[in-house]
Amino acid sequence: MAKQKRIPLPKEFTESQMQTQTEMLQVRKKSKQLFIGIPKEESPSENRVALVPASVASLIAHGHRVVIETGAGTKSAYADNKYSEVGADIAYSKEQVYKSDIILKVSPLTMDEIDICQTGQTIISPIQIPSLSADYIHKLKEKKVIALAMEYIQDEVGSYPVVRIMSEIAGTSAVTTAAALLSKSRGGKGILLGGVSGVPPVKVVILGAGVVAEFAIRACLGVGADTRVFDNNVYKLMRLQNILGQRLNTSTLNPMQLEKEIISAEVVIGAIHSESSRTPLIVSEDIISKMKDGSVLIDVSIDQGGCFETSQLTTIEKPTFEKHGVIHYCVPNIASQVPRTASIAVSNILTPILLQAGTSGSIEDLLYQHKGLRHGVYIYKGTLTNAYLGKRYGIHCTNLDLLIASAM
Repeated sequence: MAKQKRIPLPKEFTESQMQTQTEMLQVRKKSKQLFIGIPKEESPSENRVALVPASVASLIAHGHRVVIETGAGTKSAYADNKYSEVGADIAYSKEQVYKSDIILKVSPLTMDEIDICQTGQTIISPIQIPSLSADYIHKLKEKKVIALAMEYIQDEVGSYPVVRIMSEIAGTSAVTTAAALLSKSRGGKGILLGGVSGVPPVKVVILGAGVVAEFAIRACLGVGADTRVFDNNVYKLMRLQNILGQRLNTSTLNPMQLEKEIISAEVVIGAIHSESSRTPLIVSEDIISKMKDGSVLIDVSIDQGGCFETSQLTTIEKPTFEKHGVIHYCVPNIASQVPRTASIAVSNILTPILLQAGTSGSIEDLLYQHKGLRHGVYIYKGTLTNAYLGKRYGIHCTNLDLLIASAM
């Protein structure tokens, strides 16, 4: 067998491993200052504010700048001085606020506000599908902003944190609102939600088995109402029973059973949530026309179009209308009735996202690594990225991941 020839190697290749090596440490990207603006909400029925003073203090402590329009926190019982004391700048014009890189709102942008948006800005606010229009989308596209729908932002496990926390509030508020609307002074039948000894309780039908339903059921059980829950996801129905620790009267959305329960109920609460599009219509006008006079219908899903065929958008100033003898309550921002609680809850969700964005460099930089945040984007620098909105309004839509990949 022939002897293999050895190839001589220079000493620097063989002896260097025996020498002391330079330690290699990960270089952390330097945080960038964010410029955040919080305008005063123009809608008279909106009482919340996107960031409370405690959250502003945290952001400023991390080196970020926050400017808030005067009076923005007043309806949530936060005076201007509460913000100025923690380091925020108080602006006396909306135009001054809209010079910020990031705009935070708890109600959708108005057409006038879109006019003063800056190219390249990031807008984080809800979108209310019933109030949207093609002109609205086109106008926002022309500004070439990055627009995120607050209710479509996901966390690391794929849930919707803003929707969840607002749903907790909405679920409880829906039941207390129904109780008030059943009273004679509010046009109802003059009955008590939970009944009394010798008088049966009110029947409440809840559509959906998510977070709104969970907290609505808790409130119903607390007062003793007779509660029925409908959802096509059997696992969600099982989850409710496990969480609440008791058997519930549940059913899938069987048309015959659903109609039977609704026309015999005094209260019906719609709590269906769609992940990225319009809420499906579950109850037809024909069924609603058969309901008892003076019964109450509360559509918590109205911000996504509503799940009742007769639903129409209402406001906190004029929250109800009557159709077929049924009192309809279709306020999209039901949590705005308890603005202090709701503002703290939203602020607790937005603040960690903003701090992460500061570490990454900007909201746009954070999109590359935060899949859940990307899920909330519906307009990206002049391009519509939400497939449902594109189909609804006949506007060309492009996948956000493709846009981001092409920009890398």
